[in-house]
Amino acid sequence: MEEKKTTVIEKTVKSGITFGSALAMVISYTTWQSVGWAIFHGLLSWVYVIYFVLRY
Repeated sequence: MEEKKTTVIEKTVKSGITFGSALAMVISYTTWQSVGWAIFHGLLSWVYVIYFVLRY
């Protein structure tokens, strides 16, 4: 059972972006209307999300 959970988690991490990255990109694009900034903030992930919550 434990082996199956590990496999699912590994596949999820390898195949997609994290929720934090997606959230950061949506917040960034909504705020700045710039794809470039959205990509940059997506790379920062939760760091940008936390900054945005504290700042605004």
